[in-house]
Amino acid sequence: MTSSLDLDERLRAAAARMHRADRLRRQQAATVEQIKQAHHTLTGLEKDLSKEEADVTRLEGGLTALLARLVNQREERLERERAEAAAARQRLDGHRARLAQIEADAQAIEAELAVLATASEEYETLLAQKERQLLASGDARARELTELGAALDRVAAQLREQAEAYQAGQAALQALAKVLGYLGSAKGASTWDLLGGGLIADAVEHNRLRSADEAAWHAQRALDVFSRELADVGVSAHPRLPEVDTRWFVDTFFDNIITDVMKHQRIENTRAEVERTAQWVKGMGTQLRHRDAVLSEERARLLAKREELLRG
Repeated sequence: MTSSLDLDERLRAAAARMHRADRLRRQQAATVEQIKQAHHTLTGLEKDLSKEEADVTRLEGGLTALLARLVNQREERLERERAEAAAARQRLDGHRARLAQIEADAQAIEAELAVLATASEEYETLLAQKERQLLASGDARARELTELGAALDRVAAQLREQAEAYQAGQAALQALAKVLGYLGSAKGASTWDLLGGGLIADAVEHNRLRSADEAAWHAQRALDVFSRELADVGVSAHPRLPEVDTRWFVDTFFDNIITDVMKHQRIENTRAEVERTAQWVKGMGTQLRHRDAVLSEERARLLAKREELLRG
């Protein structure tokens, strides 16, 4: 015959598996949406790359190349178009890598859900067994204690989910801080360029922008994870970082105060957008901490009630 303690332990384990399955289903829904958005973005980027490559081809030969050569613009325009095609290819590769990561996450979630497919049925079976045991015991407190135990398990699961979402947000903030650092450095180099820094300033600026672009992909990955963790606690959000346009360095072929000002403004606009995303993540972190405090109070209340019943 199954003892009460053994049944309680099995019931808690079954409840944990059921909560885990519910959580994975929420994350699965968020992942499906991320994959859908990533495919949509890829379609646009593939069109952009095709256009940029076609522009390069036209300048490398044919009537467009001839006309450009006649007005002494072919090499400058060709260099610009090649740079823009390279940047478009880089963005496309980055989004493909992001999609592959999300799809790998989706497969892992699906595999774990398959293992937990019967979690709800197992929990209901054990719960019915516990109910029969309580009815047979005749102790009036037994049913209430069981209900309190189930409530405590639910609150504990919610506290874990809140903590994991908060940690994911902190990881996203750290990744965003790196992007902001590189963009801030690029902005400094751009300011130097405005004051006459020349090719050295351009080189530093380009290096920082490339670093910012790479850091932005890591930050977007962290934001994707944070988005799924938020979905797990009932918050729907799909944060996206702006593109870090590494094509700006081709403006050095037309180096003058106008293009320098334009580059400077574009860097500042991108930095401001990333900063807004970082502030949003911070705000969500504050909300998560507040929810954590509320759940902790609920847990304390339930524990006090349980202690009161046991002492009575």
